[in-house]
Amino acid sequence: MINEKLIDEISARIKEVMARTPAADIERNMRATLSSLFTRLDLVTREEFDVQSAVLVRTREKLAALEARLAELEKNARPH
Repeated sequence: MINEKLIDEISARIKEVMARTPAADIERNMRATLSSLFTRLDLVTREEFDVQSAVLVRTREKLAALEARLAELEKNARPH
């Protein structure tokens, strides 16, 4: 959830942009303002997220295989 400080900061920036720019520049300034705010939030792109999700799936599969192999080795190493 977005915290109150971030909402207040976005609101203040929007007010600043609206107060000192002509109507033709509003969109450009809003994009720049929001872009700088999002940059500070350390957001990732959808592509980066998808890549990391795929890496996580492969890692979980390898971990499950290693756990199964370890369990088998431990089972075979026990004295009968």
